[in-house]
Amino acid sequence: MKIYNDDYIKIYNGDCLEVLKNNDFKIDKIITSPPYNIIRPNSTDRGYDLYKDGMSNKEYSKWITDIITEVDKHLNKNGCIIMNLSYGTENTTVMNETVYKILQDTNYTIADIIIWKKKSATPNNVSSNKMTRICEFVYVFCRKEEFYTFTANKKVLKQRETGQDIYENVFNFFEASNNDESTDINKATFSSDFVEQIINRYVNKTDTVLDMFNGTGTTTYACKRRGIKSIGIELSSKQCEYAKKRITENDQISIYQL
Repeated sequence: MKIYNDDYIKIYNGDCLEVLKNNDFKIDKIITSPPYNIIRPNSTDRGYDLYKDGMSNKEYSKWITDIITEVDKHLNKNGCIIMNLSYGTENTTVMNETVYKILQDTNYTIADIIIWKKKSATPNNVSSNKMTRICEFVYVFCRKEEFYTFTANKKVLKQRETGQDIYENVFNFFEASNNDESTDINKATFSSDFVEQIINRYVNKTDTVLDMFNGTGTTTYACKRRGIKSIGIELSSKQCEYAKKRITENDQISIYQL
């Protein structure tokens, strides 16, 4: 169900697989951060109001792969998928299992792995051998046949005498805020600072961006702020309403509760 629609933003409330199957929109880039499936033992969820994190690793990796297979029908030529994935203290393997299944079962390959350093991290003072994780991984997936042609925003600095373009040096590392305001309906919100840095690297002004795990609307909010068209899909109706309010107020929300 479409709950918001203007010249720049469309927000759909529903299961992302069903929304993707039942609509024919086209997109150029995907910026998303799916649930990490890192539920703690004896817990019931990770703080979402509706979705319950905690599939088996096999179920989770198949679910993400099925979504990417469906997304492929919507992604324009030379588009790419930028996906933030991480691992948890108790489940350190699900991210790698999922990436492996994407490479095995879809037409996508890894173009880059970017390191996202957060501004802060909760110290891991109860483990004698595990590090405090202040960095997360950002996977850039492209179609295998578009490995050399998918679009990004690297600037041409000069040309060689042969006509070959020489591009600016852009590192596979950046620092951005941890997240936007945590809410009662989503304790693991995304970071609009993160999204804008990805926009700088990969998104053209005429692109349309999809986030199929739109949550409280961070990607759609950041795109609207930059004048870029975007589509968000979110299972939770409360989070969709939250995202709608963010867009219409065109400002960060810190006190609004549903």
